[in-house]
Amino acid sequence: MNEEYLEIKGLNGKRSLTGRIQVNGAKNAVLKIIAAAFLFDKTLRVENVPSLKDVHWLLEILEHMGIDSEFADGHIVFNIHGNLSGELPFDLAKKLRSSVVLLGPVLARVGEVKMPFPGGDKIGLRPIDMFLDGLKQMGAKVEETSSHVYLKADGLKPTSYFFKRQSVTATESLMMAATLTEGVTTLKNCAMEPEIVYLANYLKVCGADIQGAGTSTIKIKGSHKLLKSDAPYVTPGDRIEAGSFLALGSVLGKDIVIEECNPGEMEAVIEFYKSTGLNMETGDNFIRIKENKPASDLKSRDFVTHEYPGFPTDVGAPTVVALTQMTGEAHIFESIFTDRFGYVQSLRLMGANIVQTDLRNIIIKGPSSLTGRELSSIDIRAGLAYIIAAATASGTSRIKSVYHIDRGYAQIEKRLSNLGLDIKRYE
Repeated sequence: MNEEYLEIKGLNGKRSLTGRIQVNGAKNAVLKIIAAAFLFDKTLRVENVPSLKDVHWLLEILEHMGIDSEFADGHIVFNIHGNLSGELPFDLAKKLRSSVVLLGPVLARVGEVKMPFPGGDKIGLRPIDMFLDGLKQMGAKVEETSSHVYLKADGLKPTSYFFKRQSVTATESLMMAATLTEGVTTLKNCAMEPEIVYLANYLKVCGADIQGAGTSTIKIKGSHKLLKSDAPYVTPGDRIEAGSFLALGSVLGKDIVIEECNPGEMEAVIEFYKSTGLNMETGDNFIRIKENKPASDLKSRDFVTHEYPGFPTDVGAPTVVALTQMTGEAHIFESIFTDRFGYVQSLRLMGANIVQTDLRNIIIKGPSSLTGRELSSIDIRAGLAYIIAAATASGTSRIKSVYHIDRGYAQIEKRLSNLGLDIKRYE
């Protein structure tokens, strides 16, 4: 079978994109509510679901473990019945980093869980030690081999656990485990991302007792009683996708409206782009970019990626591309992952002036004229960064390994075509 690829005819830096682009439901929110299906009795409905590869893979994992689902017209209906398995299908779980979030809810519901060490994007070390340490402290016995991890618990016990570093997925996984654990569990130094708050608030509506989500300390008064869903979970707009489209619009947008987003969750990104001189307007659920001069009139600015409410690491790569078109020198420090800059060499081959001083630091000097070429996506966010670079460049670019992009951005070519970009998918 031939591999799919995207072909993009560059705009040669011309600020010409116009129209409206709607932000999809958040990938990092919907994957966690899918995992939360293990906490529910009989049924669960999730709406505003993006059709992403990661979503389909996780649903398939749950099907192998005994939870059936129907995904159609942007919503999922789960049917939860019978005996559930604690063993993840290894071939699928290896593809999907987010499968690790299942450790907590599956262990709490089934009493055991066996899974391979998770896969996903190759962006540096992403250890699962905090998942294992936290669940050990809740009474789990853990066995590790070179290929997989096995946890067993004859009933979890409440605890007080301090995360040695903030982790969104570990916070969510232990929070879900504690929901089905009798007694009060206190989690400290928690991540504070909005997706955690959305998950906690919905679990509370369905019967959970969770306090403090969105702060560094979360208290869960758990019980063995399964949750009941009377109303659907509505997936919030994807702030990472909105930030990616903002990066595109900052250099190529003539009049673009980014819809169905929450600018209040994106202050670090919005303030960064305002500091470059970008003219934009924000409302309750939109960002509009209009009446801007060429990108070379914008001033480069430094940024440091950081846990929420800081600048999101997932918006870093698209923003690096935008900075190649602005005037001045920008220093970027990646504080989250150790190998996030794997895409930089490809941007240099296109003509970008970027120096990588070590694993976590790069220096960008702009503006640079980019030239189209063949690229191969290495992860979700780098793939979207390549799309922006190709759109900015002169000539035609071809982006391979497009499945990485499909893991995080549904129907990207259709949505960007509606803005006036010449982008087509081929096989």
